[in-house]
Amino acid sequence: MRYDYSGYGQSSGKPSEHNTYADIEAAYKCLEDQYGAKEEDIILYGQSVGSGPTLDLAARLPNLRAVVLHSAILSGLRVMYPVKRTYWFDIYKNIDKMPLVNCPVLIIHGTSDEVVDCSHGKHLWELCKEKYEPLWLKGGSHCNLELYPDYIRHLRKFIATVEKSPVLRNSSRRSTDRSETSRRSTDCSEPSRRSTDRREKSRSSVDRSEKSRKSTDRRDKSRTSVDRSEKSRNSIDRPDKSRNSIDWHEKSRNSVDRYDKSRKSTDQFDKGRTSIDRMERTKAG
Repeated sequence: MRYDYSGYGQSSGKPSEHNTYADIEAAYKCLEDQYGAKEEDIILYGQSVGSGPTLDLAARLPNLRAVVLHSAILSGLRVMYPVKRTYWFDIYKNIDKMPLVNCPVLIIHGTSDEVVDCSHGKHLWELCKEKYEPLWLKGGSHCNLELYPDYIRHLRKFIATVEKSPVLRNSSRRSTDRSETSRRSTDCSEPSRRSTDRREKSRSSVDRSEKSRKSTDRRDKSRTSVDRSEKSRNSIDRPDKSRNSIDWHEKSRNSVDRYDKSRKSTDQFDKGRTSIDRMERTKAG
């Protein structure tokens, strides 16, 4: 199916980026609703500025059969200036949408294109998810690629290849199944991981008991050290007690000695008095 953008050919309205997106959406809905076409049976073809709405729709259709880009642009601004980044005011940002396309993409570009440099096509091809052999037509310009025999030959080869794409899709499905199996395998490893976590918890518990035992040992060592210091103090106190006992005995002995001296003094006094008594008696006689 071919269609004209708004403001071009037989279409009414004004040409704009937004309107071209609406135009290709309307054409796609017509294929679905009026012709009963399915998404997986549709190949989108976009040429020059038409590559913008083509990639915009392709990026939103995950089961599309294929895309053909003819003299495509990276973006509207990049046609005029080789900017390195995408600005908000740029239009047809194909450079950002190409990585979102899941189906096979054929890129055709002339090496002598004076309107859109061939580097646009090469850069887009590098961004493809499912790359197909591109066609770089030597000497081709922007509007004469259909005149080259290789053009129609390569295009037919591409269409014949994508008609067999259900095999590729089954392969993709197998790949998805493998990832699911891998996910299940990961799920199976979860019990093992839980078991490992239990061992880790058990190890942590053992480590805590070890720390607790070390702490208890430290307290025991500290208690033993205190006991030793107590024994040492008691040992020191015993000589002090013994010394006190010796001092007491010394004091007691001194007291006895004083008593003995006092008694001797009394005895001497008694002897003196007796001598005086005798003298008194002699004098009286």
